[in-house]
Formats: sequence, C-alpha cells, structure tokens
Amino acid sequence: MTPAARAMGSLALPSLSPELAARLQEGLADVDRCLRERVDHEDPFIAQASGHLSAAGGKRFRPLLTLLAAELGSGRNEQVVAAATGVELTHLASLYHDDVMDEASVRRGAPSANARYDNSTAILVGDLLFARASEVIADLGADAVRIQSLTFVRLCTGQIRDDRPPPAGADPMDYYLGVLAEKTGSLFATAAHYGALFSGCPPETVEIMRQYGERLGIAFQLADDLLDIESESRESGKTPGTDLREGVDTLPVLYAKASTDPADERLRTLLQSDLRDDTLHAEALDMLRGHAAMQRAREHTNAVAREARDLLEPLGDGDAQEALRALALGVANRAT
Repeated sequence: MTPAARAMGSLALPSLSPELAARLQEGLADVDRCLRERVDHEDPFIAQASGHLSAAGGKRFRPLLTLLAAELGSGRNEQVVAAATGVELTHLASLYHDDVMDEASVRRGAPSANARYDNSTAILVGDLLFARASEVIADLGADAVRIQSLTFVRLCTGQIRDDRPPPAGADPMDYYLGVLAEKTGSLFATAAHYGALFSGCPPETVEIMRQYGERLGIAFQLADDLLDIESESRESGKTPGTDLREGVDTLPVLYAKASTDPADERLRTLLQSDLRDDTLHAEALDMLRGHAAMQRAREHTNAVAREARDLLEPLGDGDAQEALRALALGVANRAT
C-alpha cells in the first residue's frame, strides 16, 4: 500500500475527488523519493540506521497536510515537495529521540531504532536527520529557515515540558494541552503553513492554515493518547500503555485523577503508583479502558477537531477545503 493510500484510508477521506486523490498520490510519491535520497548515506551502516524508521512505514500525515494546503493555492511544485520532505524528516528525527526517552522497544510494528541498534546510535541518527531537514529547508530561503527554527524550539520545549510535572500552582489540564501544542501542534502548523506559503496563497490564508495545522496537531496527539490506552500492540505497532508506564498524565488520566467518585479510589491509587510494575500497569490499563474518563477525553478530542475544521470557514468551498475539513474529523476519529 502506498503512503497516500495508508494516509487517506486510515483517516477516512471518502470525499476526495479522483483528481485530487491522484494529485496527492503523486505528491506523496515525490516526497518519498526525496526522503529516500536524503536519508541515504555513503556509509552503509549510517544509511541503514537513518532509513530504519522511514522504511518501517508510517502514514505521512504531515506531508499530506502540506500537499493539501498547497491545493488552496497553485498546487504542488518543487518547493512544496521540498517543504513536505523537510517536515517529515523533522518528524522522523523526533521519533528516534522519543523512543530513547520512552525506552520504547517497538515503533510502527518493527523494533525501534534504540532496540535495533542502541541509544547512542538512535540519538545521533536523530540529530543527523534534524540536520538533513535543515539542509532541505535552507534551500527554501530565509523565511522558511526562520519558521523551521521556531518550530524546532517549540518542539524541543514541548518535549522538555512533557518530561516534567506541571509547576506548582499550574492547572494540570492547561499545562498538558500547552505541551501538546508545542510538541505536536507546532510541526503540524508548520506543515500547513509551508504548503500554503509555497503555493502562493495570500497571507490571510497562510495564517488560517497555520492555526488550522496547530489545532489539527493537538487533536492528532489527543487521539494518539487514546490509542495508547485503547489499542493492542498488533493494531498500533507500539506497546500499549507506554505513557501510563512512564507516568505521563495524558488527558484520560487527568480526568480519572480528578474524579471524586468513591468507586474510582482504586484507579486513583494505581495512577499514583509506580506503573513500571507489570501487574499494576496491567490493572491500571484495564480499569482505565473501561472508565468514563475515556469518553470525556474523546469528546474533548472531537471538540478540538471541530475547532480546526471551523477555522476553514473563510476559505469557502472546494475539493481541498472539503478534504481539510474531513481530515480534521478523521484525525480525531482514529481513536474510535
């Protein structure tokens, strides 16, 4: 299955016209070719390690967003493809670092880079891919470099804050949603921003797409948090309950912890425990899966997706606008 088919199939985009679907297929094929060129290296070991996660698959959501945003302007061109490639390289690089931080063993149904090689190699390959992304974006001009730099700052800030508890006096929910805007929303925002910018859209459209991308990214991460709890490893390609084991308070956990229902006392106790213990982790995961906090988190996810969709209202109607609206809801409904 091609990357475009994986992306559009998993996000349920039935409204795509045949012409738009064909253009997206062609665009993602261009991005894949560019990716392969950029992750290649004269040293066979470096080439293999750099291409490890890219070869494992992935749905290419972020390049798809860049290509869709470009449809609001003059459409795909060399700059749009390069920007989409730079965004995906940035994303891939972040995955190498994420897996080291999470001590993950599986990614996309295959051994994670740190499991396949070691932590040092995974970190250095992630750094190499970040450099490759910068190399691609540098050819797009000073504005693109500035956008990439600011995105990288926000992405790293979000990852740092994600690894730490909220400061004293901070609202845990607001803190967590802010982290999502930085660590995930920022790159989605840039993906949409680049697509509109390099296809010649007017500044008003570019700004709408930046805002849309950020809300879309938050909805994407909220849905991912639900999937982390709901899915089995054979479905998601990742070990379920990773955030729970690492003590990361995702939205369902925050809702469960805030419960005052006496019937939730055992779950609240578990969520305050060291869930690196396999028995406690399995019990907490099972209880959380059946808890009302999951439905509340799902409703919140859908609300953020609708906010993203509604931002598109000033752009009118058309194949691309309809696809972008469907994309927002499709991202949220990955968890159901």
